[in-house]
Amino acid sequence: MKTYNDILIATRNALRDAGIEAYQLEARVLLARAANKSTQELLRDMRLYTTEQVEKTAADYTARRLAGEPVAYITGSWEFYGLPMTVTPDVLIPRMDTELLVDTAVELLTGRKMDARILDLCCGSGCIACAIGHEMPATKLVCIDISATALEICRKNLAQNRLSGRAITMQADATSSPPMSIGQFDLIVSNPPYIASNEILTLDASVRDYEPIWALDGGEDGLKFYKSIIKYWKSLLQPGGMLLFEVGEGQAEPVSEMLLSGGFRTAATKRDTLGVDRVVLGVM
Repeated sequence: MKTYNDILIATRNALRDAGIEAYQLEARVLLARAANKSTQELLRDMRLYTTEQVEKTAADYTARRLAGEPVAYITGSWEFYGLPMTVTPDVLIPRMDTELLVDTAVELLTGRKMDARILDLCCGSGCIACAIGHEMPATKLVCIDISATALEICRKNLAQNRLSGRAITMQADATSSPPMSIGQFDLIVSNPPYIASNEILTLDASVRDYEPIWALDGGEDGLKFYKSIIKYWKSLLQPGGMLLFEVGEGQAEPVSEMLLSGGFRTAATKRDTLGVDRVVLGVM
């Protein structure tokens, strides 16, 4: 019989020896999941002996991680904007980069339109809608994705974050006309697929081999979804309404130009902590 601490050390060392940068954190998360405990409970119980089943499960999780599978898919959960998110290989793993999109949305609406009606287009896990909804409790949310399985995950996340009462999900294609009678919005927010098709194979194996390609592939130039959303979905914005995009490196300028040529009055960008123009805003 081994203690939780014995297993944690073995897991941590295996991840470290494989060159995994966040080996300490990942080892804790994997063992906590294997033991069906929170990380706080795991730390509390470090000196206790555990079962062979927990040891076996932790070893299995470690082997999967060493083979390249992301921790979020192994555990089935991740955190975004301080909120718990269910994730499966049917949706992208929420990234810290995207928190800037939420920050910007909250900043734009606070004190101006606290009860905004918001559309999260290409919603995936629904992490953006959940975060905005949590920060702004008077908002109404609509989450749209082309994938029925992604929308199932989105509904789970809305429910576990107690947002189901003011959010609806709909299946639709962002590259074509919106559904009839969907109504008007104060804000459309979108983190669409934006990797150029020929760059998919150059992505890190943990992304390329495990995350859904359809949620990454932005067409030949990576701009396919931006063009379509501006063309087909801007009509859903109220006068003075805003369209907020996350963009890839080097895409802020062409997307800003598309907004202006597409009838938006102004376009602005916002940089992330690395100095990359990560968010683009268009105002009708």
